[in-house]
Amino acid sequence: MDEFSDLDLVVAVEPGTVAAVMAERHRLAAQLGPLVAAFTGEHVGEPRVLICMYEGEEGGAPLHVDLKFVSLPDAAARVDEPMVLWEREARLSRVLRTDEARYPAPDLAWIEDRFWVWVHYATLKIGRGELFEAVDFLAFLRGQVLGPLALVEAGAQPAGVRRVETAAPSRALQLQATVAAYDRQSCIHCLYAAVDLYRSLRHAVGSDHVVANEAAESTAMAYLADIAAR
Repeated sequence: MDEFSDLDLVVAVEPGTVAAVMAERHRLAAQLGPLVAAFTGEHVGEPRVLICMYEGEEGGAPLHVDLKFVSLPDAAARVDEPMVLWEREARLSRVLRTDEARYPAPDLAWIEDRFWVWVHYATLKIGRGELFEAVDFLAFLRGQVLGPLALVEAGAQPAGVRRVETAAPSRALQLQATVAAYDRQSCIHCLYAAVDLYRSLRHAVGSDHVVANEAAESTAMAYLADIAAR
């Protein structure tokens, strides 16, 4: 925790009252402090979460708080090991003991099946001059492929590019080369850098788990070379 940390709070709810509590989430959040904004987390695939911002105490910095409301039995399925702050009759602790926290690991075969099609897609956008789309897609590759694999290699939680600067500093330097400016040549250069980094990470963390799709790789890279030469 530091001054920039947010709070992730899980609220385990009696199964029979989940619907009623969900309807009251904004009111409950407002009772916790000076709430200035709150919305649900459909955009991150988690509608059970109420994302809140509170005013800071005595002029301090605002505080970001995620309130995740779950049915008590569902609290066992989790990606992190929580600290139980309050419970009735140790019921939440008993539920947590029925399973272990599991953060989803990148599926290397799934990535390899898609990566070269993604490279081709990004090349198409560069070729057409849709540079905003190309810049965004490079960010997608960092968040979905390059960052998670770099964190796996470093033995850290593969949460996109979160904390990659401290967990995998050498890979973070390589990731910098994939950050494109709004410029055709920059996008081409960064896409090549993303490919080079993926190949290195695939070898480092996936050599025993994934078979390279050489035909797709060759096809995508030949097209990228063609667009780069125009």
